[in-house]
Amino acid sequence: MRLLVTKSTKVLCAVAGLLPGRLACLGATLAASLLAAGCGSRPEAGFLATAAEIDSGSTAHTLLVATTRKRDDRPGTLFNGERSTPLDFAKIVVSVPEKHAEGEVEWASTPPGNPKTDFVVRQAGYLDSEKAFVSTLNAQLAAKPRGKRNVFLFIHGYNTMFAEGLYRFTQLVHDSRAEGVPVLFTWASRGQVTQYVYDTNSATAARDDLERTIRLLFASNADQINILAHSMGNWVTVEALRQIRISGGLPQSSKLGRVVLAAPDIDIDVFKSQMRRFGKPAKPFFVVLSKDDKALGASNFLAGGRGRLGADSDPEELAALGAIVIDMTEVKGLDSSNHGKFAQLAAVAPRLTAVLESGVARQRTPASAQDIAGGSLEAIVKLPITIIGAPFRLLSGGV
Repeated sequence: MRLLVTKSTKVLCAVAGLLPGRLACLGATLAASLLAAGCGSRPEAGFLATAAEIDSGSTAHTLLVATTRKRDDRPGTLFNGERSTPLDFAKIVVSVPEKHAEGEVEWASTPPGNPKTDFVVRQAGYLDSEKAFVSTLNAQLAAKPRGKRNVFLFIHGYNTMFAEGLYRFTQLVHDSRAEGVPVLFTWASRGQVTQYVYDTNSATAARDDLERTIRLLFASNADQINILAHSMGNWVTVEALRQIRISGGLPQSSKLGRVVLAAPDIDIDVFKSQMRRFGKPAKPFFVVLSKDDKALGASNFLAGGRGRLGADSDPEELAALGAIVIDMTEVKGLDSSNHGKFAQLAAVAPRLTAVLESGVARQRTPASAQDIAGGSLEAIVKLPITIIGAPFRLLSGGV
């Protein structure tokens, strides 16, 4: 992990000015360290160059993109972290190598990468209008059987470059074996630790565009739209849904499937306010949290000590608002900040889906000691039970 402490400390020390002297800088340095989510070489430019070769063992996924990012003329980049209007669109085909490790993104050391070992782009191009976006979406939906024409919408979080959001979403689609058409909504994050305030404002500015994207999806030929948001992406997602409800809702609102809020970087009190205005949803929202999420701990520090929804929430209270908690505290994360645990859910998505579709019932059989000790997500999701067993728990009010 790359820790951009020197520059970050200068900025965060100013933010932490309420703390005395060295303590302020110490806290700021810690926050900067915890918020550093990038690897040694961030994919700022060139990592979406089209690979010349195609490996027969790799698996291709076609993703549609709706974005508030500015187009980037650098080869193999497509979009950068600056804001742009109006809403823009793209279609990108990404391949996943045959020897892919669940929960991971196999990054190329240099672009465009090797399709035998890396995530690579096979095809990429802009879509120049809403009409072209919806037409392309409907064409992909038409290739699926009736009743299974679903859309999987993903909204990424803070400190995320375009290529990072695209490849992470591809990993989620691949590992979960999702049958829906993948749609990435990507807002203008600069992908820099020191740009937390810029990213927050970018997410806020993207509310209307995400609302517009959701309306386009509902107006399409899709049977169901499922939504997954991560980190700061939850802020813009819940705000967009709140706006839709205030404006009178959506035609064919029954198309809304699951709404999963993963590691949400939202003030708990703000979320309660949003949900009270939204009203209790017909289908419960799922809040994926982890009490050892260090990135949300740093966000909590920057927010003046106010709790974040994704770090520690009361299942009883959330149940009253129409939410169910998926607690991953005891799951061992693949990243040192424990902020990306949601990516590990993808591998057990089919089993988890079966649990959710069966309804939330009381625990009948606990996980074995070996399962608990091994921390295997695949072994844990076996039965339609409320407490799926440490370290992975599904909690609702009254349990």
